[in-house]
Amino acid sequence: MYSSILALHSVIRWIVLILLIAGLIKALSGWLGRKHYLANDNKLSLFTMIAIDLNVLLGALLYLVFSPMTKAAFSDFGAAMKESGLRFWAVEHIFAMLLALTMIHVLRKRLKREMPDVVKHKKSAVYYLLTLIFILSGIPWQAARFDFVW
Repeated sequence: MYSSILALHSVIRWIVLILLIAGLIKALSGWLGRKHYLANDNKLSLFTMIAIDLNVLLGALLYLVFSPMTKAAFSDFGAAMKESGLRFWAVEHIFAMLLALTMIHVLRKRLKREMPDVVKHKKSAVYYLLTLIFILSGIPWQAARFDFVW
């Protein structure tokens, strides 16, 4: 079960990154080009939020139930904080991803308000960038291969 959920979590990670980069490019283009905020812009932010939500849910399953790394970290949390690999999985990764989750939900909430289209694009660009930074900072790059883990 662990390897299946981890593989799905890995695949969705790349989908999230692609959606975030596409959203950032589209938001920057709309902001700098003073374009209308279209239904497709809204759908892109919605799909990005759904993808992040799904990946955080899978990550939570790994974190709380299946991961041998977090089980090891929680068995002696004090010692885990002294070991960078265990600390990364027990604290840093989950913290960065929860910040990213928060950013994308704040964006979606703010986009529901009435405001000029250029402001929606500007807010989208800022929040997509922050979300992307948090996710990139929380990815275990030593384990993040460009071939999908199966």
